Amino acid sequence: MFFLNANFFELIIIILITLSIHECSHALIAYWLGDNTAKNQGRLTLNPLAHLDPIGSLIFLVLGIGWGKPVPVNPSNFLNPRKGQALVALAGPLSNIVLASLLHLLSQTLGINSNFLLLLIDFNILLAAFNLIPLPPLDGSKILGLILPSHKFYKINHFMEQNLGYIVLFIFLDIRLLGPSGHSIFLNIIQILTIAIRSIVLI
Repeated sequence: MFFLNANFFELIIIILITLSIHECSHALIAYWLGDNTAKNQGRLTLNPLAHLDPIGSLIFLVLGIGWGKPVPVNPSNFLNPRKGQALVALAGPLSNIVLASLLHLLSQTLGINSNFLLLLIDFNILLAAFNLIPLPPLDGSKILGLILPSHKFYKINHFMEQNLGYIVLFIFLDIRLLGPSGHSIFLNIIQILTIAIRSIVLI
C-alpha cells in the first residue's frame, strides 16, 4: 500500500488535500444543480476542517482508506433527484481522478518526481477506486443512478441498505480469510478499479 512509504506528516497533508477537494466537489456540483444545503452548512469550501470525520480520519491513518464527513444533499432540490444524486456522487471520485491526472502531467512536464507528489497521485487513484465500489454509503452506490432504470436503482439500493450489516461482515471475512492468499473478492475489485484508473491517469 502507498501509505507504507509515507511518513506521518506526509500522510496528514495528503489526506487533508485529497479529502478537501473530494468533499468540496460534491458540494459544488450539488450547488450547481440547485441544492444549497451543503453551501448553507459551510461545506462549499476547501477548508479541510469542514470536511474531516473523526473516525474516518483515524481509519485513514491506520489503514490508508477511510472517509470524510458526508456532504448533506437534499435530492428534492434537483430537477431529477436520482440523476442529481448520481452526478453529485460522481463528482467526488472524478475530482480525485482529475487531480491525479493534473499532478502526473505536472510531474512529467516539469520533471518533478518527488516522493510526496507520487504518493499524492497514488492516494487519489486509490480513493477514487474505493469510492466507485457500488456499496452504500460509498459514492458508487449512488452513481448507479446514471446507469440503471429508476425502479432497479431504488430496489438495489434499498436491498443493500437493509442488509448493510451483512455486507460489511462479508467484506471483513473476505479480506480477513482470503486477503492473505490474494483471493479476496473485495480487494481484487479495488485492484481492478485502481489499475483501470491508473491507466487513465498515466496516459
